[in-house]
Amino acid sequence: MTKFLFFKKEGIKHLGFLMLVFVFCSSMNAQIRVSGTVSDQNGPLPGVTVIVDGTSNGVATDFDGKYTLSNVASNATIVISYVGFVTQRIAVNGRTSINVTLAEDLQALDEVVVVGYGAQTRAAVTGAISTVKTEDIAALPVANAVEALQGRAAGVNVINTGAPGSEPVVNIRGISTFGNSTPLYVIDGVIVGNLSGISQNDIETINVLKDASTTAVYGSQGSNGVIIVTTKKGKSGVSKFEANIFTGFQSQTKRYDVLNTQQYLQYASEAFGANINNAASNSGVNTNWQDEIHQNGIVRNYDFAISGGSDKGTFRFSGGYNEKEGVIINTGFEKFAFRANSDFNFGKVRVGQTMSVNFNTTKPEATSGGRSNIEHAIKMAPYYGVYNPDNLGGFQGVIPNIDGGNDAENPVRVIRHGDRLNNQFSLIGNIYAAIDIAKGLEFKTQVSLDYYTSNNYNFTPSFYDGPAHQQPFANISKNRGSGQTIIYTNSLTYKTTVAEDHDFELLLLSEKFENRSSGMNANVRNNVTNELNQLQNDLVQSLGSNNDEYNRLGYLARLNYNYKDKYIASGSFRRDASSRFGANNRWGDFWSASLGWNIAKEDFMSDSVFSNLKLRASTGISGNDRIGNYRYVSSLSSNYFYVFNGVQAVGTTTGGLGNQDLKWEELKNTNIGLDFGLFNEKITGAIEYYINESDGLLMNAPLPVSMGDPNGNVPSNVGSTETKGFEITLGYNDREGDFKWSVNANLGTTKGTAKYLGGVDFIEGGGFENEQLIRLVPGQPLYHFHGLIMDGIYQTQAEVDAVFTADPTQTIVRPGDIRYKDISGPNGVPDGRITNDDKTIIGSAIPDFTYGLNFDATYKNFDFNVFFNGVQGRDIMNTNIYDLEGMPRLFNAGVGVLNRWTGPGTSNSVPRAGGAPQNLAISTRYLEDGSFLRLRNLTIGYTLPNNVLGQDLFSKFRIYVSGQNLFTITDYSGLDPEVANGGAFESGIDRGAYPQPKTYLVGLQLSF
Repeated sequence: MTKFLFFKKEGIKHLGFLMLVFVFCSSMNAQIRVSGTVSDQNGPLPGVTVIVDGTSNGVATDFDGKYTLSNVASNATIVISYVGFVTQRIAVNGRTSINVTLAEDLQALDEVVVVGYGAQTRAAVTGAISTVKTEDIAALPVANAVEALQGRAAGVNVINTGAPGSEPVVNIRGISTFGNSTPLYVIDGVIVGNLSGISQNDIETINVLKDASTTAVYGSQGSNGVIIVTTKKGKSGVSKFEANIFTGFQSQTKRYDVLNTQQYLQYASEAFGANINNAASNSGVNTNWQDEIHQNGIVRNYDFAISGGSDKGTFRFSGGYNEKEGVIINTGFEKFAFRANSDFNFGKVRVGQTMSVNFNTTKPEATSGGRSNIEHAIKMAPYYGVYNPDNLGGFQGVIPNIDGGNDAENPVRVIRHGDRLNNQFSLIGNIYAAIDIAKGLEFKTQVSLDYYTSNNYNFTPSFYDGPAHQQPFANISKNRGSGQTIIYTNSLTYKTTVAEDHDFELLLLSEKFENRSSGMNANVRNNVTNELNQLQNDLVQSLGSNNDEYNRLGYLARLNYNYKDKYIASGSFRRDASSRFGANNRWGDFWSASLGWNIAKEDFMSDSVFSNLKLRASTGISGNDRIGNYRYVSSLSSNYFYVFNGVQAVGTTTGGLGNQDLKWEELKNTNIGLDFGLFNEKITGAIEYYINESDGLLMNAPLPVSMGDPNGNVPSNVGSTETKGFEITLGYNDREGDFKWSVNANLGTTKGTAKYLGGVDFIEGGGFENEQLIRLVPGQPLYHFHGLIMDGIYQTQAEVDAVFTADPTQTIVRPGDIRYKDISGPNGVPDGRITNDDKTIIGSAIPDFTYGLNFDATYKNFDFNVFFNGVQGRDIMNTNIYDLEGMPRLFNAGVGVLNRWTGPGTSNSVPRAGGAPQNLAISTRYLEDGSFLRLRNLTIGYTLPNNVLGQDLFSKFRIYVSGQNLFTITDYSGLDPEVANGGAFESGIDRGAYPQPKTYLVGLQLSF
């Protein structure tokens, strides 16, 4: 009994002990509520992520820096993270109140920079890379992400056009080729044609690779520079919803000052003896045709995104809609975009994908008669109204025999009559898997796809404006195209550290590129009805189709070395084959080498103000195969008709000679750079100097006429160029106090020279009025304007005779005509005549330098951004002056013609009306300084404190107003100095280009 009582007492005692342990453990794992405030040295921080480690339980701090976490295990760890500050991990240990002060992360050099086929810390970068971050991209609402690069990166020249849906012209460090100078675009490792299919709100960073050490890894495609886009990914923790909505309008109010009806009738009579007296001229109508073709266009944008994840995987899904009505009537752009990014972690195996789907519809501006609509609007008689219901189609046009010979077209009819739609669909994405084979050794395989379709439709019903402009049939054209690019990439990456401080990274990669494309084009006429806009067999005017195939194969090896971020070296070698070259030269070799020395890491700099002082140098060769497919083989052309024995037969002849010896263009780049940071990166900057030397440039070399080739040329490697310049980037950041601000500036120069053109004296292009405006000449600046030098107006016959000493009896040139400088002749000396020998270099559309200035500031709840960009030393050939003051025959014109030369001393700038043909010659008369400084963006925003809404519904609720292109300082007399027409031979020629509008927006950004 005693023994039983003993065990009973002991059992109760042990049971009590076990119960105490259970209660204690339960209390340690109890779910509690944790709250607090997150601050920095200057006060509370809004938008800080606070999450329970290893879970998706998390919140963001409100505007006052406060947070509350529910259902937190008492022994959990919370993680506090915020961009620009050191992440903290804090054990809860049963506490319900935890206040945190974050330390500013001054290690800007730890920023990860995406490079070709990998990433590096900024400290390890030895090449020339400019980075544009998401906050800079989002600050400027645009339809095409490339537009956001303008003025943001030194050495990157972006020329936008005002036309909705148009693709900006981008050149990195000038132009070093005679062909396609567009840079290579890469989105999340997928090589694409442009960035039109991606929303700016999906972009995390854009990195611009500018020198050989960064571009040579792309071998055959890197010579024009590389633009790498990294999209936003989901983050481990609480799921997040984001929305960015803005709406507004855009307008273009600048006009050419042209003659009104009264002035026009007086001008017609006095200048051309045309006494116009008809019902229209006496109607009192005074139409401003420029106003008739312009409008205020609505702008709308909606972007939404959901993201989140855990340590096992992350996701981000987004969708957006963008609409932009053009400032020219009946033009516009509409885009639907969807994106899905996901990554999953299975220990040693990681898989993921990115995918974007885009639907774009563009309403392009219609043109007619080889004239721009600005030209039609300038020339059209002002006494006519726009519409006439008695005419077929409902529009009014001129009647030349009663309008003094004026045959300008009604620009409103040109633009409005009919329908034009360009529909495009694109699917861009990749799937990858990465496996950790051993410590430091990773194998990655990736398949990328870029698929697109396009359907372009144009329908112009029959019309009758008058005897000068009519079309008795309906015209229908439909063009369809599709294509796909599949890229297979496999790589091995090995990273190791030797003796603790010597870091090595080896990359071995193979890549296969397969491109297929096809198209079909058809044009028909319907002579019966305007109601049928479909293709019909018996009405076909033209019909054609095509199929193309283009393949590349490449192998890459790259080795990076890093010693304590102090001494850095990198080298790469790539070998590529392209189907665009014959068997003789299908393979090309491309390489790079670079060195870096961070002087600030040396012991003797330990007490200096420099947190970074890195000297860099690189050199290497990248390539270019951007010519048409199958150019190395001769082609055939049919539909030639011959008569044999009186019978017509269809024949075939050569369509163009091939060249089996075609090979890669090569660009040798040498770059020297210096990066610096002072006072813990409060002041940052970089200085670059580069020389690009291109050789073996692909161009069409002229053939003798006796060869009988219909093209008159053969593709050859015959050109070489040299381009060099400086780039400077400076930044300052002040993060102390309630008022925080930063300013960043950049400047890039470029100077290009044509060195060799395959033995020909010059190559020219950019036609206007049967003349060529732009030339390439050995030893001269690239793509310069070529013309006569205007030297005033001849006031007397004696002045005429003093110039035309070799032909004193000529009577074509008279007083009142333009005087040009006699600078040369057939023998290279002035010869007393004005001929083509007197034409010389008169300017260049390639600017001397481009620059940008960005200022950001916040004061408590308010934020402010102002961004300027500009170009200096760029000339523009303003052909509109030809229409405004040319006066070859009667059209409406600019008011300047009222002050034309009518006798000695009356004018020394505007010649007599209907003067000598040489008055219309291409000369400095049409050349203007296109330099400008533009206020690209001005934004003022306000973030509401969460408690204003009564409860913590949102982690961010920001409203803002924004304006783009609000003012431009320029001496250019045209509508817009930012002129882009495509290729280098078209750059800087203003033929009535679609102008940049001013845009006014109000927007909302929220997240929760």
